[in-house]
Formats: sequence, structure tokens, C-alpha cells
Amino acid sequence: MAHQDIDVRAESSAPPEDVFALLADGATWPVWSPIGSFQLEEPARGGGEGVGAIRVFRTGRTTSRERVVEVVPDRRFSYALLSGIPIRDYRADVDLTRTPSGGTAIRWHSTFTAKIPGTGGMIRRKLHAFIGECVRGLAQHAAARANA
Repeated sequence: MAHQDIDVRAESSAPPEDVFALLADGATWPVWSPIGSFQLEEPARGGGEGVGAIRVFRTGRTTSRERVVEVVPDRRFSYALLSGIPIRDYRADVDLTRTPSGGTAIRWHSTFTAKIPGTGGMIRRKLHAFIGECVRGLAQHAAARANA
């Protein structure tokens, strides 16, 4: 089955630490993304939403469970899908880079393989649109908070 790749980018006038703070706090995701609700199912070993935490997001009838797999403060937030969509080996890396103006270049890169043959392209298109909304919402919300 074909490996699928999604790469979405946006820029925010907010600094990387402000953008990262939103990514690392699942409770903010329903505010700036199409996600309906958030629940911390299992905190990280040291507490909170660090590496190892399991976060649950609900959007419409879809409930996805994700494990935080990498955190580099103010630079990268990565997670892997545990369940919720008929795909496997899903990983998303959200990389933040300070721009010359002091803002943030956001790159949300995801990869996966479809569980059901022939569905990878359709799932990729839907996820690309969804992630696009997330990236734009993250960039705009971070900028609005930084300018408030």
C-alpha cells in the first residue's frame, strides 16, 4: 500500500513560543481548529501533555486518540495516531521556525499508510484539507493572541 504524505505551511506574526504553547495545550485546539473537543486520556510520565501523553480529540462522529511522541520546546511538536481513522503508521511533525521578522513559519508534515487498499488518496485529500484548516487557524489565533 502506498505511503501518503501531507505537507502544509503557514506563517504567523506570533513568535514560536506563542505558537508552540497552543500546540502543546490540547484544550486550545477546539478554539483554533475544526476539532470539536479535547480530553487528556493519559498524562505524560511527568504529568501534562509531554512525550507519552495520550490525547483524545472529537470532531463530529470521529474520535481520534493520539500519543505525543516528540517535543522540542518552541521548535517541534509531534504525535502519532493510535486510533480513529482507517490508517496506520500516522505521524505528524509540526515544526516551527522563527522568521526574520520575529514571527513563525509553521510546517505541519504528516505521513501514513491507508489500511484499506485504494483509499489512501481520498484520505490524504480529506486530511490535507483538515490539516490546512488547523495550520491556518493556529497561525491566525497565535497572531491574534500575541497582538491582544
